[in-house]
Amino acid sequence: MTPTTSAALAAAVWRKSSRSGDEGACVEMARVSGAVAVRDSKDQAGPALLFPPAAWAAFAAAPPRR
Repeated sequence: MTPTTSAALAAAVWRKSSRSGDEGACVEMARVSGAVAVRDSKDQAGPALLFPPAAWAAFAAAPPRR
């Protein structure tokens, strides 16, 4: 990660899905400088994955698998 990305992640406003339960197995997402960042809600100081906005939109729009 570049220092610019690290600073953007530190300042990001993270959101957890309203469908997340209380089990603690959740991810959080944040919009950062041209990307969508995703991290483990239990390890907020840990790594984050960065996705292009179009890839995140396709993922979010996909029907749930059963």
